[in-house]
Amino acid sequence: MASRKAGLGFIVVTLFIDILGLGLIIPILPRLVESFVGNDPGRGAFYVGALASAYALMQFIFSPIMGSLSDRFGRRPVLLVSLFGTGFDYVLLAFAPSLAWFFLGRVVSGLCGASIGTAAAYIADVSPPEKRAQNFGLIGMAFGLGFIAGPLLSALLGDVAMPLPHFISELTGYTVLPGIRFPFVVAALLSFTNAMYGLFVLPESLKLENRRAFSWARANPIGTLSALTKYPVVLGLALTLFLVGVAQRSLESTWVLFTEYRFHWDIKDTGISLAVVGLAAAIVQGGLVRRIIPKLGERKALTTGIIVSSIAFALYGLASAGWMLYVFLVFGSLGGIAGPAAQGLMSKSVPPNEQGMLQGGLASVTSITSVLGPLIATNLFGFFISDKAPVKIPGAAFFAGSGLLVLALFAARRTFARVPAPSPGAPVVSSPP
Repeated sequence: MASRKAGLGFIVVTLFIDILGLGLIIPILPRLVESFVGNDPGRGAFYVGALASAYALMQFIFSPIMGSLSDRFGRRPVLLVSLFGTGFDYVLLAFAPSLAWFFLGRVVSGLCGASIGTAAAYIADVSPPEKRAQNFGLIGMAFGLGFIAGPLLSALLGDVAMPLPHFISELTGYTVLPGIRFPFVVAALLSFTNAMYGLFVLPESLKLENRRAFSWARANPIGTLSALTKYPVVLGLALTLFLVGVAQRSLESTWVLFTEYRFHWDIKDTGISLAVVGLAAAIVQGGLVRRIIPKLGERKALTTGIIVSSIAFALYGLASAGWMLYVFLVFGSLGGIAGPAAQGLMSKSVPPNEQGMLQGGLASVTSITSVLGPLIATNLFGFFISDKAPVKIPGAAFFAGSGLLVLALFAARRTFARVPAPSPGAPVVSSPP
């Protein structure tokens, strides 16, 4: 029991640091990119979407590989290698001298971030079936806490300038690290610290009898996605999560652009708003999920969360004043019960030796949404604020996201209609058709 709790705690911290890095980047990325392209907002917006897609593409390719490797060799080595890699990547981003180097950094970030599926598999390993949905809520809690700390670090450390040793200055051309990059150094130190802790403390979660041979058929993204089709509930809910994910990525990729254009927010304003998002998500995922999901049941919790998110997205697009967004953010955070509910349902539908495959496949689905979402959303945003648009609609990406969430609701309800809930006492794991 003690090792189980220690493992869960480590996973929460690991995911927190992963998301902290994303939270660091979101408020400052548009401005960093613009500095590489002559402070041109138009060109900068294009590269913002391209960088997000490059990151996600790496996750799509490597998530199933990480998942299958963790099924063969255990979760621990995969997680540790990813953590050390993440630390080195933050160092690279801190000193990247050009946009090309920054693209390289995002590629490395995506590769190392592909271990999120392995972290979810670790949680499944150490959680009894009836507690998995609640424990998967810890993932959302870590996301929320990361999105509190990351944006706040950007806001608080963005003015800090760090003198550099002579040999670093010779290599990078900097004599002083610009304040906007200093948070990357802090994130690197956190990653290395967590990796060292895991190296000496983290127990392995996957029992030897539950391991299986590595297979490229399962490790390639298409093979992993095909494997999800063996289980009706998993297949239907994967489509639901795909639509939810595209909508969510649209929100994330245009939030800074939208608030800067619509309400003239700066880095500090954006950082504070994202910290509020993180705080609300942490409260919902870390506390309310454990109360709401058992009370509503996983199926009803999933559909309720999607409905709340769809309404919230529409409200974001309709906001006429910046303060309104804070009200809508608090309401929209309740939609966070959908993800843990869906993961709980799907994890119950596959056997223990396929949890890594499942989580790797779901991570691949998320990665696809992260490739498509930013490209779709940033182009929608750019078009509907341009002179080419018949009507200027800065919130067009949010309205599109709301529509995608309605489709996700229909997909979930269709799945539930085709696969009725098991009766009490029935086996938890379903058989492939």
